[in-house]
Amino acid sequence: MSTIKVNALGDTCPIPVVKAKNAIRELDGPGQVEVLVDNEIAVQNLTKMANQKGYGVSSQKMEEQRYCVVMTIGEMGGETKAAAAQGAVTPEGSGMPAQETEQNGGTCAPDARRNIVVVISSDTMGNGDETLGRMLMKGFIFALTQQDLLPSTILFYNGGAKLTCEEALTLEDLRSLEAQGVEILTCGTCLNHYGLTEKLSVGGVTNMYAIVEKMTQAEQVVRP
Repeated sequence: MSTIKVNALGDTCPIPVVKAKNAIRELDGPGQVEVLVDNEIAVQNLTKMANQKGYGVSSQKMEEQRYCVVMTIGEMGGETKAAAAQGAVTPEGSGMPAQETEQNGGTCAPDARRNIVVVISSDTMGNGDETLGRMLMKGFIFALTQQDLLPSTILFYNGGAKLTCEEALTLEDLRSLEAQGVEILTCGTCLNHYGLTEKLSVGGVTNMYAIVEKMTQAEQVVRP
């Protein structure tokens, strides 16, 4: 049984889980993935993911701020590489994910997913510390790239318009989603209000009528 070791020390959510998933895809048959992390939240996230996938999982605190999570895949450990392979994505969120469907062997197409609309109205996620909120929002958009079922559309308005413009830390992940067929739309009035009309760097411009239409016709609306 082969073993792949993953160093996720210092990585913030959801990077440890993403690195673990990519390592699992690299296994040639049954094997183990050992992930080093530096906090208990990462241990809990990795354990939850392993349990959801049916992998064997154990964890050990090796020293202060150093934990090892071991997942066993295949045979005694549950799901095999073939069942897990949904296409790798780089942990940094850069580049185009190789997400494929069993039906056509190619990239996910909009008609291969439900009409899920993600609505983002701020460049931060949640209330409280703004620096933490920006980090959470960046993590949320990156986590979207990891989903087996991608949204059909992501709408940005008010402060959320800043996330689709030059120098935004979310651009690579949004471009990756757009390359897979996800529609990225930003409110034109909002871009104009913030003086960002000429700085839009991903997706297209939309208006309030289209925003309302997208939301009312969606099967599901997700708001971070």
